[in-house]
Amino acid sequence: MAGRLLREVTIRQLRALAAVQKTRSVTSAAKQLHLTQPAVTLQLRNLQALAGLPLIQRTGDGMLLTDAGREVLALTERIEAAIADCETTMAMMAGKTAGRISIGAVSTAKYFVPFMISGFSKRHPDVEVTLSIGNRQEIGTALRGYDLDFAIMGRPPADIDMNVHLIGDHPHVIIAPTGHRLARKSRIAPGELASETFLTREPGSGTRGLMEQLFESAGIRPKIGLAMSSNETIKQAVIAGLGIAFISAHTVATELDERRLTVLDVDGLPVVRQWFVLARKDKVLLPPAQAMLDFLSTRGKQFLPRTYGRLRLTRSSTRKKRG
Repeated sequence: MAGRLLREVTIRQLRALAAVQKTRSVTSAAKQLHLTQPAVTLQLRNLQALAGLPLIQRTGDGMLLTDAGREVLALTERIEAAIADCETTMAMMAGKTAGRISIGAVSTAKYFVPFMISGFSKRHPDVEVTLSIGNRQEIGTALRGYDLDFAIMGRPPADIDMNVHLIGDHPHVIIAPTGHRLARKSRIAPGELASETFLTREPGSGTRGLMEQLFESAGIRPKIGLAMSSNETIKQAVIAGLGIAFISAHTVATELDERRLTVLDVDGLPVVRQWFVLARKDKVLLPPAQAMLDFLSTRGKQFLPRTYGRLRLTRSSTRKKRG
């Protein structure tokens, strides 16, 4: 019977019991609840039927709860406390001061997304942010499953109707060890890279797809060496002399400053794409998530790694004044 009670009990029944316990009278309980006396009596009768035990007893001091009644009253108090807590949370969420946000980012974005979250959290310290990192395919899958409020990536998934907000430019370059034979050469023709071994991201990565487009447009087929799922591993492999790599400039800022890597001055590079924050059009965003989306749309660019002064731009790319 207890299992049935938990499945079918209503808040009206529990509040009727609590009102009777407080006032010791069905008539007074009805006035407190702004109901008729028969209505309160019906709620109590139904609740007692669900419990399968007497919940109230008449005494000279009025209506008192039995042991079973006090047990159900304790449930009532817990439920009322949970409702009050939920109301407080909802009010805070409506004011954008608290709540939870779930965002995703492609792995290349992990070099700046934590700074974006930090900037937002300083304004909204009580909002809990969950960050998921993956490659383009993994983040696309999470968006399709409504697991994310929004995502930070490059080209939007073609099969999802998205609201797209520009964050800023995303330059891609070719990196090499500082002692590489082409490190000091200017205006390198893409064809000069045909004999080089390229270290690359795994299939499904946006960076790899962009690299393949670059090679195809240049009409070259360089040797592909190791495929890796981590930009960090690629950087270390290039430093170790295992090859060169086409990579996001936002992932190598520190290594360029420390002169552990260099950017090859290849004609036509950097290839500049964009960073976007994307949200499904049919995804309902609560106020905290909408506040963060607005924050990234208007202020996200300031958190992108600085590339000006780190990259040697070719004649074709300096016209765009990007990087």
